[in-house]
Amino acid sequence: LSYAEQPSPDGLAQAFIIGEEFISDDSVALILGDNIYHGSGLSKMLQKAASKESGATVFGYHVKDPERFGVVEFDQDMKAISIEEKPEQPRSNYAVTGLYFYDNDVVEIAKSIKPSPRGELEITDVNKAYLDRGDLSVELMGRGFAWLDTGTHESLLEASQYIETVQRMQNVQVANLEEIAYRMGYISREDVLALAQPLKKNEYGQYLLRLIGEA
Repeated sequence: LSYAEQPSPDGLAQAFIIGEEFISDDSVALILGDNIYHGSGLSKMLQKAASKESGATVFGYHVKDPERFGVVEFDQDMKAISIEEKPEQPRSNYAVTGLYFYDNDVVEIAKSIKPSPRGELEITDVNKAYLDRGDLSVELMGRGFAWLDTGTHESLLEASQYIETVQRMQNVQVANLEEIAYRMGYISREDVLALAQPLKKNEYGQYLLRLIGEA
């Protein structure tokens, strides 16, 4: 892992300026640290966005309080035609979530935008730049997807309750890194067994042992 510090809260888009050397000539993804995503088919959706060679991809989610978010407006063919940051009169109920995929042009775009009235380089202005040149894709997360913004104590508790309910009702763990690595072929059955042994007295370790048929 590599870390870079943002000296002051000057906006999400500043991440591309601070991280320019790290990004180099690559495309890049940005995710907000307090956003949680869950749903069947999520991996394929992200892989599709990551495989695009040019342009940007963001994700829309239907919310009841769009004025709290960046809001995307669609035409009758569900093609994005405008994006506004926290509008007083939202033109739709689709919020742009905190997960973004961009080609390498994003660095220069971030450098070119001006601070908003609140003094920040807004990610919405980056998205607008891609929209204006016809290079913005908006993928909708419909029924079966959960987008959890855990930026408050209350929303963090709600997210915890959601994950607990899914795990209890389905008897599977959400985002178990050892399970993911095992199912994707990154680690072997023996690796999982070795990782589970120090944890075998708790539910996490027992879950890993059940995964490989050792419990």
